[in-house]
Amino acid sequence: MNIAVVDYKGGNVQSVLFALERLGVQATLTADAEEIRRANKILFPGEGEAASAMRELRAQGLDKLLPTLTQPFLGICLGMQLLGQHSEENDTELLGILPFTVKRFPADAAHKVPHMGWNTLQEFRSPLFEGLREGQDHVYFVHSYYAPVGEYTIAQAQYPAPFSAAVQHRNFYAVQFHTEKSGPVGTRILENFLNL
Repeated sequence: MNIAVVDYKGGNVQSVLFALERLGVQATLTADAEEIRRANKILFPGEGEAASAMRELRAQGLDKLLPTLTQPFLGICLGMQLLGQHSEENDTELLGILPFTVKRFPADAAHKVPHMGWNTLQEFRSPLFEGLREGQDHVYFVHSYYAPVGEYTIAQAQYPAPFSAAVQHRNFYAVQFHTEKSGPVGTRILENFLNL
């Protein structure tokens, strides 16, 4: 299987590559349009800030390429947020693949921003979560911004209100948490994606 990990200087690519290696999968880290088009599956990880990420994607022409892809595609963390229309983070226009606006968590005494640590998932609506237990299995989050719940939501988490922990539109899947830092649960989600 030919797996491409999109290289746009977006942060956590090495840990994603290591997670795939643990599954016995060799992936190519690339920004080359032809390599990405030829891949059977695409992973789009990211950490950091939306405006910088979009600048890099535009500089490499990836902002035009990524929305045209038809193979299974998995965004991770910032890679999920970038699939939306707009982000409140530095008033940033995004890739426009999914119809959500990325919002900042409101801080209060009980809920600090960023939302950082282990949390459970609910309301599964995808084979991406096959073999997992709603409300019991934990995944690892680090984020200050979130996508609201909508028709595209395939799993939810709470902090303090429900938000989209995972989304899907056509071949585009994405998770707000870090699969590569979520132990056996994250590994199972990556396996399920590779088996789509």
